[in-house]
Amino acid sequence: MTPRNSPRAPGPRVPVYVISVAAELTGLHPQTLRTYDRIGLVSPGRAGGGGRRYSLHDIELLREVAELTAAGIGLEGVKRILELENQVAALRSRNAELRQRSAQLEAALDAAVGALRERRPNLPALRPEPPSWMS
Repeated sequence: MTPRNSPRAPGPRVPVYVISVAAELTGLHPQTLRTYDRIGLVSPGRAGGGGRRYSLHDIELLREVAELTAAGIGLEGVKRILELENQVAALRSRNAELRQRSAQLEAALDAAVGALRERRPNLPALRPEPPSWMS
């Protein structure tokens, strides 16, 4: 096979593993996987006939669920932990976006102030007026 025609591994979120393979990869019973799907802990993709298909991401999530339950955490607690982990990941991503935007705005402001200083080097420094409650 040429590199152009060689098969590539599916992406981490592509649902490709049938339930028996997912069970083997995670060490969990297929019925446990069905239960986790039913209560919303892990939501695998579906094949055309309705069969569950698990992605690498789903497999890692199932392993995390297995670790948490083995540590004595109940399924509702596991579900809440996973929800909070998702929220933390989303907030971290948003924080990174805002930091990048802030840096862009700061650079634009610095450029504008620099341009003004070049055109009018003798302008006095502007001081913001104090809030009315400070008067």
